[in-house]
Amino acid sequence: MSEQVIKFFEQDRFAAYIGLKLIKAEPGIAEVELEINEHHYNAVNMIQGGVIFTLADFAFAAASNAGGQVTVGINANVTYLKATKGKVLFAEAKEISASKKITNYVVHVFDEMKELIASLSFTGYKKGSNIEF
Repeated sequence: MSEQVIKFFEQDRFAAYIGLKLIKAEPGIAEVELEINEHHYNAVNMIQGGVIFTLADFAFAAASNAGGQVTVGINANVTYLKATKGKVLFAEAKEISASKKITNYVVHVFDEMKELIASLSFTGYKKGSNIEF
């Protein structure tokens, strides 16, 4: 199943544009990688917060949709813990709870030294339509 989900998410044009790579995607879990490039930095030479958020959001999207039901984010909270000096970031998404319509996820973002860079929580809404993988 993971390979089919990964292939499906290769159609995400924005994720591809900024360089996100889906490593693992199964119902309730996902792992995403980003190799940092010059265009990911802001004016003070730090990785733009929006890049970190997008990395985590993509991991949430893959994990929450991997079961085949369209799920969209309805709330997100981010805590940036420290700046990274590395060249690769990783996001790991995990489902915390789910009901018929609402899901809750935690996503942790790490650098290549396994330092925790950011922690995010997402709430998703299951729309009721299905995804064909």
